[in-house]
Amino acid sequence: MPPFLHLIDLTELSEKQVLGIFDRSRRMKADPPHRLFAGKTFLLFFPDSSLRTRISFEKGIRDLGGACVLFPPETLDKEEAPEDVMGYAGNWADACVIRHPSLSKLKELARHGTVPVVNAMTSENHPCEVLSDLFSIAEIRKDYRELTYVFAGPAGNISRSWMQLASVMHLKFKHVCAPGNRLADDGPHYRFASDLEEALTGSDVILTDSLPPLYLHDEYVSKYPITLERMKWANPGALLNPCPPFFRGQEVSEDAMESEHFVGYGFKKNLLYVQQAILAGCLDLEA
Repeated sequence: MPPFLHLIDLTELSEKQVLGIFDRSRRMKADPPHRLFAGKTFLLFFPDSSLRTRISFEKGIRDLGGACVLFPPETLDKEEAPEDVMGYAGNWADACVIRHPSLSKLKELARHGTVPVVNAMTSENHPCEVLSDLFSIAEIRKDYRELTYVFAGPAGNISRSWMQLASVMHLKFKHVCAPGNRLADDGPHYRFASDLEEALTGSDVILTDSLPPLYLHDEYVSKYPITLERMKWANPGALLNPCPPFFRGQEVSEDAMESEHFVGYGFKKNLLYVQQAILAGCLDLEA
């Protein structure tokens, strides 16, 4: 796999690097290299509310023999300059995994860092989550690069990361939401629609994210949530992949979540292996 030092934004990865992460993830899953991270120390910055991402990073590191030191993300908000934070951290840490609202903060830390920085979510993007989701889809559908992906909902960090990954991997990607809520930094693989039926027709993978409070009004919640009836507009066997935390009766309906379209809770198991592969790639360690 071509080496990379940091993972801050999906636009920084090449198609070859994404496929390399997927290949390494499969090997991690099939035959875990239990001592790969032995002697490595990882600084983790997570809020108390983080659940899936924090569990999978912590467990993934410890399963491969690494050690974790945990901090709240507010630790990075003090006045100390990023180059000083990373200059000292490099004395003891081998990598930093950071969940923080500010993407620019992560970029600054990575720019001054002598150790890898991995983005565990910002308000702008969520690269590990979306890489893991595409890997999991690839495990279910070998033709995953021929499928049509539709994100239903207003612009946000999940939809932006899907758009970026679609550009890197040359996927067919549509975004459907109310006019005025599209992604501003769209690219050649981005198609926008405001009509849900039009967008879902011919689609294979339906993606959602939890709605910000601003959009929890009657018109939006009636027009754009994914219901079982609306899943019939998609292709037979279409997958429904709501990004957790999801809320029944808001971006998805109860009957859609109880249907065979929902990818299931086990879909997220691969988050652990993909994140292990990302860290191994940043550290240039061969499994």
